[in-house]
Amino acid sequence: MGGVGSGRGQLSTPRLRADTPERAGLDPEELRRLVRDVRGLTTGERPWAAGVVVVAGRGPVVAVQEAAGWAVRYARYDREADAGVELPPASRVPTTVDTPFDLASLTKLFTAVAAVQQIERGTLGIDARVGAYLPDFRAAAAHDITVRRLLTHTSGLRPELPLYDCADAAGRLELLREEAPVTEPGAYVYSDLNMLLLQQLLERLTGRTLDVLIHDGITRPLGMAATRFGPCPGAAATEDQRRPWGKADRGPLRGEVHDENAWALGGVAGHAGLFSTGRDLAVFCRALLAGGAYGPARILGPDFVELLLTPPGLGFAVDQAWFMGELAGRGAAGHTGFTGTSLVLDPATDTFLVLLANTVHPRRREPDSAPRAAAGTRLKRAVLE
Repeated sequence: MGGVGSGRGQLSTPRLRADTPERAGLDPEELRRLVRDVRGLTTGERPWAAGVVVVAGRGPVVAVQEAAGWAVRYARYDREADAGVELPPASRVPTTVDTPFDLASLTKLFTAVAAVQQIERGTLGIDARVGAYLPDFRAAAAHDITVRRLLTHTSGLRPELPLYDCADAAGRLELLREEAPVTEPGAYVYSDLNMLLLQQLLERLTGRTLDVLIHDGITRPLGMAATRFGPCPGAAATEDQRRPWGKADRGPLRGEVHDENAWALGGVAGHAGLFSTGRDLAVFCRALLAGGAYGPARILGPDFVELLLTPPGLGFAVDQAWFMGELAGRGAAGHTGFTGTSLVLDPATDTFLVLLANTVHPRRREPDSAPRAAAGTRLKRAVLE
């Protein structure tokens, strides 16, 4: 059972600890600017987010752990006024560093790690055809979609399917079975369907559901006790989800997955559904920066972490300045989530940055990743060479 375990017989890697920026080899003044910038994201009449958590560090040192704003600020969205209806001050819930957030597409990173664990064990071939594992997924089999193409978003599948409009589970599954590529395989098209198909493959291969695979293979060995699929009652609120801006009429959401397809699939999906905290995600970043190990636990071997993070990345995006800022350029890897979440880990500087926000509270807007990129630039400029 290679790839996951307690690491017996191996040297334990350092666990994260809170310490000063200087101990981490980071410039304290630049980190003060980072904290100031992040706090400013929650202020003003129309803030970037109601609430924000930032956790950043270098090596085993967490140099920044800050929370600002509100986990729950609005009761609902008023369409006529185009504004959120604020709760009375006594009813609002402040954001803390322990507040869980709906991770949205950061879930894809965990699905990717679960897949690479099977590749390390030899039970899954990275260039194997999906049809070899899922012969009943006729369209994927007919078009020779491979595991690598799913992990690199080069399968040709379109970005999403309206599974949320399908009344029953059997119908949703049949839509996935029949979905064929809409572009020539090989070209990059970011698609939630890749991770939904990968979820089906992993569950068929292992006989275990994705939530169990992620818990047993990643979050439990790393001690990430706050990371799980919903419901998560104490999470930061997301959207007053209604049509026409949403794809379903669900009303104000807190602790239930925001993504409509993940909701339709029962809350456990390869592309969305996980909730987590900044501290837990810092552990996830640190484990990958340390070659797959954290404390006595190892979730991947170093060669397979390298496979995961080598451009263009398997599940992970690599060197994307639009949300990484100046951290991009030498192999930084990470992802963003529609709800306002992001993480970046940079092997070149041994740094990590987790930014969690509920930018869709009380309703979604055009995505704006400028604050994410600015935070990445602050951290990069803080690195003392």
